[in-house]
Amino acid sequence: MKRSVLAVLLGSIATFAMATNAPAPAAKADPAKGKAVVEKVCAACHGLDGNSAAGANPTLAGQHPEYLYAQLVAFKKGERKNAIMMGQVATMSDEDMKNVSAYFGTQKIKPRGATDKALIAAGKKIYQGGNRETGLPACMACHGPNGSGMPIQYPRLGSQHASYVVASLQAYKAGTDRKNAVMGPIAAKMTDADLKAVSEYIAGLR
Repeated sequence: MKRSVLAVLLGSIATFAMATNAPAPAAKADPAKGKAVVEKVCAACHGLDGNSAAGANPTLAGQHPEYLYAQLVAFKKGERKNAIMMGQVATMSDEDMKNVSAYFGTQKIKPRGATDKALIAAGKKIYQGGNRETGLPACMACHGPNGSGMPIQYPRLGSQHASYVVASLQAYKAGTDRKNAVMGPIAAKMTDADLKAVSEYIAGLR
């Protein structure tokens, strides 16, 4: 009987010790704090509301926070190569990156259209059906019919700058500044004409 009481007592002490030594729950991302960082660090290139005016800089408004955070971490670790971005994230804490990602995720993306409408039809064909002859899968299989993507895994593409999408696909194809186990092989199956056409179609997605 005494042994049973002692076992319960020791078990209770161990449980209490584990509870007190357990790490505190991660703080929820704060978009308001993220905005303060954006105003100082990100707005010049990506816009205060995440709608970039320059085609070379991606629009971040409405992007999945999980995806944005993963990209910022990749820049900080040097897994993604971009001198400007690597310099910017160097001064950001993990909390800053989560807050910034949450802030941009709350912003409304501004609709954008193709800059070369002559390529839309060809781009639509690739985006929706891929190319059986080359083994190219349909883009919408991962990024959705309207380019909304899927949190964590696949980014939102709809209304993104066509020029930025082209540059990203070229980087995946080259496998130098940007490496990805999924996108690398896919981009490798695309011609320059394919890249430009699908990028124009993506720009007009809603």
